[in-house]
Amino acid sequence: MHWRVVALISLVLNLALVAAWWSMSRQQDARVAAAVSASRQAPTVQSTTNLIVRRQPFSWRDIESPDYAAYASNLRDIGCPEQTIRDIIIADVNALYARKRALEMVTAEQQWWRIEPDTNIVRAAALKAQELEEERHALLTSLLGANWETGDLVSIPRPSRAGIALDGPVLGALSAETKKAIQEVNARSQDRLQAYMEAQSLAGKEPDAAELAKLRQQTRNELARLLSPPELEEYLLRYSQTANDLRASFGQLRYFEPTRDEFRAVFRAIDALDHRIQLFSTASDPGSVQALKALLSQRENAIKLALGAKRYEEFRLLHDPVYQEALEASEGDPELARAQYAIDLAAFRAAGTNTLTAEQQESLDRLKADTLLPPEQPPTPTSPPPLKVYVLGPGDSASTIALMYGLPIEAIKAANPKVDFTKLRPGVEITIPSSPFASPASP
Repeated sequence: MHWRVVALISLVLNLALVAAWWSMSRQQDARVAAAVSASRQAPTVQSTTNLIVRRQPFSWRDIESPDYAAYASNLRDIGCPEQTIRDIIIADVNALYARKRALEMVTAEQQWWRIEPDTNIVRAAALKAQELEEERHALLTSLLGANWETGDLVSIPRPSRAGIALDGPVLGALSAETKKAIQEVNARSQDRLQAYMEAQSLAGKEPDAAELAKLRQQTRNELARLLSPPELEEYLLRYSQTANDLRASFGQLRYFEPTRDEFRAVFRAIDALDHRIQLFSTASDPGSVQALKALLSQRENAIKLALGAKRYEEFRLLHDPVYQEALEASEGDPELARAQYAIDLAAFRAAGTNTLTAEQQESLDRLKADTLLPPEQPPTPTSPPPLKVYVLGPGDSASTIALMYGLPIEAIKAANPKVDFTKLRPGVEITIPSSPFASPASP
């Protein structure tokens, strides 16, 4: 009977377990069915919840606008601090007007071929700069209010040193990144040159032209990696040592104003030669001295080809102080100056008071060939002719008397040691010396 009791108890327990499992299964099915039913009844709620939880990536393209007012409004909508909005707008407007100044203004730096700045260009550039500054100020006032200047770029670093002007149709069109890189190259170049000059000074030595040439070439190599050949040439025409020296050389020759094309042609002709000349400038061995002499001759020929025969002759003559004085006396008239110059050279040679240089003799021979002088006659011993006296009239000067009688100004001044030629006035008597070209029968 014992086994029957055990079997009965086991049966009851099994039935209880089956009942419990069935009850739990029914409850789980009910939860699943409820969840499915809820999802079918409200699908839009699930979609909306996903959009809120899943954040879209931020893009400045959604914020930026060509309309500055809309741009500022967009910045405020994303919670940007007001000071940051101010700095962003000011920086953007400043960049806009910096580009306008670079492209719309014609400055003296852009006219690199001029010895002296054109005052009209300087005046026009100042007026244009003022116009653009007023536009910039008015735009920022309309966007940020009347007190915007109190927070002008408070969080944006300013440059610690002034840069070079990068404006005009070539350099002005460069990107902001390229302009910044050029300014950095220029700053490094200045630092290298300054460090070298200070080191030489501390060592009690003069700067070596060859070393300076190497430092400048290093700067050119850095610029060449940033600029195209036309852009690099524009930069060098403005700021290179060759261009600076060329402007100084032309500036010493009064009445010689190179054109844009002439300056560019001469620069191209001598730029590479000047670098090589500087490398040999301090060498003392015979080979280097000979090489330097050949380079200088090559440079002169290059200038002659660049200017052309007629302009080169004027360029060469202007290096002679005698011709400069003749040009000054003729008030800048080249034809009168050349005639006076020929007379002066012939008089100096005839009087034996001055030995002509090889260049002056060459000029005299050329002027004689151009019939600016009468053919020379063999000298005939004669007694000196009587001196003439000329009474000055209104408008007369030493140069007009010299041209009237075909005499060097120095000869007239020498014949009148008591006359102050800086204070001539009508009625003053001027002694006229004899002309070195007058024949014995001349009155």
